[in-house]
Amino acid sequence: MSAPPSARSPVHPAGRDDAEAIGRLLHDFNREFDAPTPEPGVLAERMRRLLATRETAVLLAGEAGARPDGLVVLRFREAIWTAGLECYVAELYVVPARRGEGLGRALMEAAIELARRMGADTIDLGTSDDDVAARALYERLGFSNREGGPDGPITYFYEREL
Repeated sequence: MSAPPSARSPVHPAGRDDAEAIGRLLHDFNREFDAPTPEPGVLAERMRRLLATRETAVLLAGEAGARPDGLVVLRFREAIWTAGLECYVAELYVVPARRGEGLGRALMEAAIELARRMGADTIDLGTSDDDVAARALYERLGFSNREGGPDGPITYFYEREL
C-alpha cells in the first residue's frame, strides 16, 4: 500500500466521536450531486449507531483534529458463496477542493487493506457509467467490471420503497 499523498492528508479510522463530521461530509456529497439527503445531524446519528457495529467502518482523510477532507464508508456482510466476508464500498467522497491530490486512492487503498484484515474475500462497489475518473481509479486499483461491457449484458439495479 502506498503512503497517503502528503502529511496533510493521512487516512485514519473513524470512531463514533467522528459521527458529526461524517454526517456533514455525506450531506455535502448528496447536495453536490443534487440527491435528496437527510440533514447532517440525522446522518450523524445514523452513523453513530452504525459505527457501534462490526458491519460498518469509515475511514477519514485529513489532519487529525481537523474537518476531514474525504471518507470511505464500508459495509461488511457474511458471504453466501465463501467462508469469509464481503465488503461493500457504500460511499467514497473527497471534497472538491482536494480532488486530484490522491485522497481517493489513499482512502481506497486503506479500505482494501482494512477489508483484508477484517477477513473479507471480496470488496465491491458500484459507480455510474459517466464517472470516468472513479472508474479509472477503481481499475488502477485492480477492480474489474463484472457487468456489462461491449459484448456483455447491462445490469439494472432496482429499488422499492417499503
